[in-house]
Amino acid sequence: MAEMTREQRDAFLQETRIAKLATLQADGSPTVVPVWFEWDGTTAAVFTSRTSPKIRRLQADPRVALSVEEPVGVSEAWVTIEGTVAIEERGGIELARRLADRYYTPEKVAAVMPGWEKMADDWVVLRITPSRIRSSR
Repeated sequence: MAEMTREQRDAFLQETRIAKLATLQADGSPTVVPVWFEWDGTTAAVFTSRTSPKIRRLQADPRVALSVEEPVGVSEAWVTIEGTVAIEERGGIELARRLADRYYTPEKVAAVMPGWEKMADDWVVLRITPSRIRSSR
């Protein structure tokens, strides 16, 4: 399989897909959780609650990997971003709103957003700066 060009990779990451975020536990073992994400061509952004266990893990060790791939039944293609996370205190609810519009139906957005808005100050952004990006198509 061939590596994607930058343009192919950016287009792939602009599509709405579930990613898998790998972080490191205190003993060094990896743990993976599915996440929504936004790619701006330079960094990936994920929102989470400031009380999420991810935050404690990332404060201890900011190294992560974000893996995005095609589902089974589609020609194989994937992108993996390895890098570090910066935890941004602002912008979490705005990112949550943008991503909810991408990942949920309008009805589901209408159902969940009032609750998310009530906890707007609880959301933070995990900004992933790549040190290495690998891909295949």
